[in-house]
Parts: sequence; C-alpha cells; structure tokens
Amino acid sequence: MSTEITPNETQTFTVKQVPTTSSKVKTIERLMWMQPDIQKGMRALARQRRQKDNVTYVRAGRPWTNRKRATRLQRCEAGQEFTLLVTPQIASDLRSVSRWLDVRPA
Repeated sequence: MSTEITPNETQTFTVKQVPTTSSKVKTIERLMWMQPDIQKGMRALARQRRQKDNVTYVRAGRPWTNRKRATRLQRCEAGQEFTLLVTPQIASDLRSVSRWLDVRPA
C-alpha cells in the first residue's frame, strides 16, 4: 500500500484491522480527526463544553471548574472509513499504519 499513497490526492481509507499497539491506534484516530466534518463537530462540542457543560463551584475559597471529558467522534474500529486529502506532511503517518488500512481513490 505504501506505493498507493501519493501526496496531493484525496483518498478514502478503510480500517481493515485494529492495530495491537496503542500508538498505532492513536495515529489512525488522529488521521481520522483530520476530516473537515469531524473537525466541525469537535469545534461545536468544544464550544458547548466551554459554555454549558463545565460545572464551576467554590472549593478552598476560589472557583473550581470540573471539566467534561473530550468526546471522541471517530474511533479506530474495523470497517471505519475516512477520506483525506493526503499532504506530504501526513504521508509518512499514513505509511506507518498502511498495514492496517485499505486505500482507494475518493
């Protein structure tokens, strides 16, 4: 697959199998989060967390904020698909996890 990844092309990736190491799973999830629609959803969630979901109360005489955990909009699971514009900056990341991904032109 490393020969199929070419920069400056939009390609669709499918997770064939979940990697055994957590670092490879994180790399795939980080690549999934680069999709524009996922980024939009993450910005909307961040705005909601900042404005509504955080709980502030007095602790030790000062305001203490109990923050909500970040929501994962994409997870690295077998069968998940994501479409990316492959840039030279992310080509090496894609090649490092190419063993667990199928690629096709978008």
